[in-house]
Amino acid sequence: MAELQIRRYKDDDKEDVKEIFMLGMSEHVPSSCMYVLKQPPTQMLLACVFCALLASSKSILLPVLAVTLLLAAGRQLIIYMFSRYIQVCLQKDLDYIQETYVDAVNSCFWVAEYQGRVVGTVACLPAEQNKVCLELKRMSVMRSYRGRGIAKALCRTVADFAQQRGIPAVILYTSVVQTDAHKLYENVGYKKVREFVAPEFMAKITNFTLFEYRLDLQQPGN
Repeated sequence: MAELQIRRYKDDDKEDVKEIFMLGMSEHVPSSCMYVLKQPPTQMLLACVFCALLASSKSILLPVLAVTLLLAAGRQLIIYMFSRYIQVCLQKDLDYIQETYVDAVNSCFWVAEYQGRVVGTVACLPAEQNKVCLELKRMSVMRSYRGRGIAKALCRTVADFAQQRGIPAVILYTSVVQTDAHKLYENVGYKKVREFVAPEFMAKITNFTLFEYRLDLQQPGN
């Protein structure tokens, strides 16, 4: 694809990178709301509130209003959680990309330029739980540029980077609601190796699950 260029991050890319990340994360709010709504504890809470108010008020209006307010409050809570996560990520590494990824050993950050515009990002660094592996992070492609092979090219860039350094595998973490990401990673060779509930209190209540994927790499000469 002549119009696509995968290149290393430059300081001038910072604002584009942060915008792509924030927009990508915000896209998961609706699917997260639906996921939480489908969980038995959520449905039980809504049903109990509805039935209790219906029995006590003898009116359909009050329980309907109460359930509507609970749904609205739940959506706002999910929006807040995503906003908080975005802020944590900015403070942890996206405000310090050069120091975190570019200057560090066995780490890197790339952007995808399509027709001269930064439209995607990906990064890697040594995995916290297994230092001999790399962890793929900050994968995101702008919605209007998906379906052009950009995400696959970014995944291959990380795999090539790891393979050139003799690193045996790349791992990544994604959530249960990121179904398009699951398909992408599986299509480029990643295998799901673990499922676990996110450690946050609200995640435990709603059974918000994270997936760990792993890509084992063929080493030169093998």
